[in-house]
Amino acid sequence: MSLPRRSPLTPELQRALAAASRLHALRSDLEPVPVRPTATISEAGAYRYRKKDPIDVRVSRVGGRVAIGFLHELGHLVDHQVHCDKKSRVWASAVHPAFARWRSAVALLDPRSLPGGRSRQRYFRSAHEVWARCYAQTVLMRSGDPMLMRRLEKLQRDDDAHVWATEDFAPVAVEVERVFEQLGLTQLSLPIAA
Repeated sequence: MSLPRRSPLTPELQRALAAASRLHALRSDLEPVPVRPTATISEAGAYRYRKKDPIDVRVSRVGGRVAIGFLHELGHLVDHQVHCDKKSRVWASAVHPAFARWRSAVALLDPRSLPGGRSRQRYFRSAHEVWARCYAQTVLMRSGDPMLMRRLEKLQRDDDAHVWATEDFAPVAVEVERVFEQLGLTQLSLPIAA
């Protein structure tokens, strides 16, 4: 990732990227993917790509969701780079065997209704969107960074529909970690129960 050099978002982006790096690596022959701050109010971030190649990750400086927005989009990048079917445009989270236990665990979570109609609900319940939300929450939970953990706790206290209560989410976080173990991308010894 190539973080912006002169942006007020850079310190928080650095913390979030460091937390993700402690959880996993990503082997790639890609050039560093640029992270671009935006002022959009319609979304916290966006992962842009063309076919198998990332273009950039965008993070809104509006709305106070820098870390979780960035990690959500980083989750999309990981998902897309692990597997992307050219015809169906399906990513790893929907079909890759390393994600199978995660898919089973996440199916037991409350789906959390988000604002919008049926097509928006369908989109937010798609495997790649649920994976990105789970990835972001897992990185924040496991970060060990007090500021990032406070951000997550605030979202949980506010009953934000993009996150789950820690007690409900804990088994899913283990399965997110297990995905990286299965892919051979684990950066640390994980306390995963057998």
